[in-house]
Amino acid sequence: MTSSMKISSTSEPKRIHLIAICGTGMASLAGLLREKGFIVTGSDANVYPPMSDQLAAMGIEVKMGYRADNVVSTSPDLVVVGNAISKNNEEVLAVQERNIPLLSMPQAISRFFLESRFPIVVAGTHGKTTTSSLLAWILERSGQSPGFFVGGILKNFDRSYQLGQGDYFVLEGDEYDTAFFDKGPKFLHYHPQMLILNAVEFDHADIYRNLEQVMESFEKLVAILPASGVIFADGDNANVRKLVAKAACRVVTFGLGSENELTATHIEFGETVRFRCLRKGQEAGRFETPLAGRHNLKNLLGVLGVLLDLGIASDEINRALAEFEGIKRRQEVLAVLNGVTLIDDFAHHPTAIKETLSAMRLKYGAKRIWAIFEPRSNTTRRNIFQKDFAAAFDDADQIIFASPYQPEKIPEAERLHPEEVVTDLQKRGKKARYIPDVDLIVDLVAKESRPGDVLCFMSNGGFGGIYQKVVRALEG
Repeated sequence: MTSSMKISSTSEPKRIHLIAICGTGMASLAGLLREKGFIVTGSDANVYPPMSDQLAAMGIEVKMGYRADNVVSTSPDLVVVGNAISKNNEEVLAVQERNIPLLSMPQAISRFFLESRFPIVVAGTHGKTTTSSLLAWILERSGQSPGFFVGGILKNFDRSYQLGQGDYFVLEGDEYDTAFFDKGPKFLHYHPQMLILNAVEFDHADIYRNLEQVMESFEKLVAILPASGVIFADGDNANVRKLVAKAACRVVTFGLGSENELTATHIEFGETVRFRCLRKGQEAGRFETPLAGRHNLKNLLGVLGVLLDLGIASDEINRALAEFEGIKRRQEVLAVLNGVTLIDDFAHHPTAIKETLSAMRLKYGAKRIWAIFEPRSNTTRRNIFQKDFAAAFDDADQIIFASPYQPEKIPEAERLHPEEVVTDLQKRGKKARYIPDVDLIVDLVAKESRPGDVLCFMSNGGFGGIYQKVVRALEG
């Protein structure tokens, strides 16, 4: 780390500039900084909802593109850089030339918001956003006024962050790298006192070579828990069991397997999910949640572990669950048009896709489910999960693969071949098609969908505006 990346003064900055402000975490940080009284400016080159809408609602102007003048004209006392930014970025070079202190996003979170709080971190390959959102909302509804920093828009708050007045601060702990000058995972900066550790498996093929490397990052996370801390660990996941075996703090396992300390019984799936929570074999409460699927039930069990440990009553938890409105882009019902249900989901990993579609099947029963998928993440655009995709869509009736996003940015030998995935799906007896062009997908959906169908759009990006186009096509 160069000297320009260190805070050289003990005085608090007044003006803070965020490079790549429209990233999910960076936009949330912008909101927290704004609430704490800082003057916030930002720049970005790739802007789309919901974070662009959140920034606009905060009144934060986003400068389009990265230019040295964005730094010069705003005269910041401190600059925070997103992990998508390289060391040769024009604004980064301008910051270094002027010796302006530079921080990563997690460093800024730690410095400005965690010093006097009790951090509760949610980590794991899947379920982080839903789990941390549930925890934040139930703590809020039970009068705790938590701070939170989550990788999605909580519909109950209509934002992804809260400064809060209480002791607890809930953080989504990302295993992705931190900044060009810190290639370690973000969650190592968050000093957890409590940790929910969901399932761990291989992901982020652009920065991790294999599962062993992923495990090394999570081993470091487990190691920083103080002896007085507690880990709520997915006991159904072999990798998680291995990770927490050497933990210095108390470990509570949760999951659907009966060997877990915290589990569920008498489970009823449907429009809502009802179950009884058992803790060490004793009933700890009866709960009902609007979130669909086994994976969301497991997410909730991790949350219940924390809440019950903190002494939150089961009736308060149920009241909050009944009022939980969900998270944007997580099984979010966007509209029902002419009897066709449109759902937006962030699923971008074979396991997440499989769990999401399984949840759709449990919730919608015999209705015809369409899975319309854009390989967009750095992992799904690669062929690392080429064979795994075939089994991920078993609960879909109609499957459409769009063209991978910007395939030219992936080395040719590593690229996903969607035509081959579709062939594998067809061999499993699935109705699957590869349609590279978004407009052609829209035309087909408008022509072939019928009342009662459920259209699930899956992408971790804008997907070429497909939702808005389908709405216009169905309304027309």
